[in-house]
Amino acid sequence: MTNNDRHVGVVISDIARLMRTEFDRRARKLGLTRPQWLLLSRLHRHPGASQSELAVMLEVEKATAGRMIDRLEANGWVERRAEPGDRRVKRVYLTAVAQREHKRMWPVAEATVEDALASLSAPESEQLSRLLSRVKDTLVAMAEGAPPRKIAAAQAVRRTRQQNGRATA
Repeated sequence: MTNNDRHVGVVISDIARLMRTEFDRRARKLGLTRPQWLLLSRLHRHPGASQSELAVMLEVEKATAGRMIDRLEANGWVERRAEPGDRRVKRVYLTAVAQREHKRMWPVAEATVEDALASLSAPESEQLSRLLSRVKDTLVAMAEGAPPRKIAAAQAVRRTRQQNGRATA
């Protein structure tokens, strides 16, 4: 019988939950909720996203995303702008106030991750990041319809080329 607490899926899920909990604790001191932070950070990376696109990014219903945007708009953190080609579509942008808030929150997010990884050496932390990025790339490709074995083969070829390139450089 295997120890399910060591299963990679359980560990990743537990880490994500614990990181969210710790981030929430730290963010509360700044007067911001995690959902607000998530929306701000998504808009920072994807300025002009529509409400529908934000709902997908946040993994919430469109109406839920709309209410979040309404609250942030009422506080002066985001603004909606009509899409020039389709007035029904509203694009959402961060205001200068939200840009400053994002800059204030980012160090909290970075410190949360750094503290969580404190027991790892720098090379271990880099290796973990590379491995998790590969898993993420595989999952993204799978979501786009690529078969996992084909993805793994392409990644192996890419790694071999990178290693050979480093070896000859």
